[in-house]
Amino acid sequence: MTFTVPLPRTPAAASGFGGPSRQPQRTRQPQRTQRPQQARRTQHARWYESELGWAVEPAEDGPVHLVTGRRFDVLELPSDAGKALLDRTGLPGPVALAGDRMRLLVAAGAAEELPGLLDWLEWNGVDLGLTALGAGGRMTAPPPPGWPAPSERAVSRGAAVWLRPPEPGRAVEPLLPALAPFGLGGGAPGGRAGVGARGEAATARRPGRAGAVDLTWAPDLVRVVGMAATECCRARLRRTGNSAVGGGASRGASRANTPRGNGQPRAVQPLAFS
Repeated sequence: MTFTVPLPRTPAAASGFGGPSRQPQRTRQPQRTQRPQQARRTQHARWYESELGWAVEPAEDGPVHLVTGRRFDVLELPSDAGKALLDRTGLPGPVALAGDRMRLLVAAGAAEELPGLLDWLEWNGVDLGLTALGAGGRMTAPPPPGWPAPSERAVSRGAAVWLRPPEPGRAVEPLLPALAPFGLGGGAPGGRAGVGARGEAATARRPGRAGAVDLTWAPDLVRVVGMAATECCRARLRRTGNSAVGGGASRGASRANTPRGNGQPRAVQPLAFS
């Protein structure tokens, strides 16, 4: 008797019915979309890079920052002092505001010169609130011109906004205050680079506007720093006087530190008013 060994059976297909096997379908991952706020920051960064050629430092969860020390530096001072400076000088160039601080764009390298200039102008040791951002610094980028600006409440809490924005297609560097070559800038005999013999910032009167100083023709850094320091000191004295209760010792101290009290010089320390 002959026994027939059956052939091995073919395993059933994955379908269970012997049909062709099917490849498992891949789950399509949802496309990652930027949040509106993040997309707006990206657009802001691209605008500064493409329209102005400024270096930016974008952030996913924070505002865009402009890198200082390359195309420009920043001179930062209290907003009340900055307003007085702009009203007095008509200073050209971009100006930004963030909270109670005003930011004036100055030539690259100016931040490094600020401590020496304040010392040379005899403002050393005076708490002016006048600072600078230079190489390695970051400035919060305000929304570009034409974009919705933050509300006044947001600005008071530190949001940045342009008071005088940069113009696309126009070179910014020629408008920025910089150190003038030695001997230029209209200084009095014995002075230098737009500074008089006693250290006061040299001034040029603008026709038709009493008391105004025209810096649009020669934005010399020494003159700008001198007048900025003066306005910072004046603003500080105003704030001190306004905060005094009853006008006692605080107002007396303010008068003692004012270089011209009742027409007589009574300065405790040099204030270098221009």
